[in-house]
Amino acid sequence: MDHPIKFEERPWGNFTQFAFNEQCTVKILEVSAGEILSLQSHENRDELWEAVDDGLQVEIGEETRILKRGERVFIPKGSKHRLSAPTVSGRVLEVSFGEFDEHDEVRYEDKYGRI
Repeated sequence: MDHPIKFEERPWGNFTQFAFNEQCTVKILEVSAGEILSLQSHENRDELWEAVDDGLQVEIGEETRILKRGERVFIPKGSKHRLSAPTVSGRVLEVSFGEFDEHDEVRYEDKYGRI
């Protein structure tokens, strides 16, 4: 992974640090059951997704898998990727590293007719 994640034990438990003093944007993506995001790539940012819920499906390049809660995937800029909820609604925490722009995407496929 290009962006190291730091895990540290403390007397009260622990913490996981996803970014430290770097430019990033953090969002929660919620996908409704039966829905799918566009197959896309980004030119100016990498993304780290952590599953908040079980059951979302992630595609990165040729790999497709179902995420379990707490599982993480790293999506390097330029990689074709998408997220879907084949059977149940679910959420992922998205940490985007680099210059963030909602329109920094190339769409290859889109269920909703967006270009």
